[in-house]
Amino acid sequence: MSGIDLASVLAGARVLPVLTVRRVSTAGPLAEALAAGGARCAEVTFRTADAELVLKEMAAHGGLSVGAGTVLTPEQAERAVAAGARFVVSPGFAADVVAKCRELGVPVVPGIATATELMRALKAGLDTVKLFPAEPLGGLRTLRALAAPFPGMRFVPTGGIDASHLAGYLAHPAVLAVGGSWMATADHLERCDYDEIRRLTADAVERSMT
Repeated sequence: MSGIDLASVLAGARVLPVLTVRRVSTAGPLAEALAAGGARCAEVTFRTADAELVLKEMAAHGGLSVGAGTVLTPEQAERAVAAGARFVVSPGFAADVVAKCRELGVPVVPGIATATELMRALKAGLDTVKLFPAEPLGGLRTLRALAAPFPGMRFVPTGGIDASHLAGYLAHPAVLAVGGSWMATADHLERCDYDEIRRLTADAVERSMT
């Protein structure tokens, strides 16, 4: 495993904005809005053609620990880290992606949806996984059921989550942080509504601290 874990990279942050950014020109103002709202970290998904450039631009801001999401292959992981990613998130468990991230010295958080996948992550020496897609899988009820047999495992639930779900997830001792896209949606970015992004981020950060 890498010598740096996700908790260290997040530096105490418990809300992880998950971002799908289509235009590089929005990356700088987006990073500024998130930081102004109190975010300490962000995940840029590799779902767009310019994801690497967006990640590089946001990482250069300096106020955020920026990671790469939706990483499906070792090659994508390598490109993400070269662009400045400080952690890597994947939607499912892939042993080759985990191995590449260890080689690169960055925390990797694979997605899991079942106890079998959790056992694979545990066997691989991981202690943090992403429950995905959290709400469609049953939300907090499913998280409780999966966490019970694996007392050392930490979770980052993501998928279908909004501000109304935060308190419930964060109250569970196995939850390290909660990922969500509601703070900066495609619509917000299309309209360049950075004031609303800042407001929603500040609200999420405040909820995470209560």
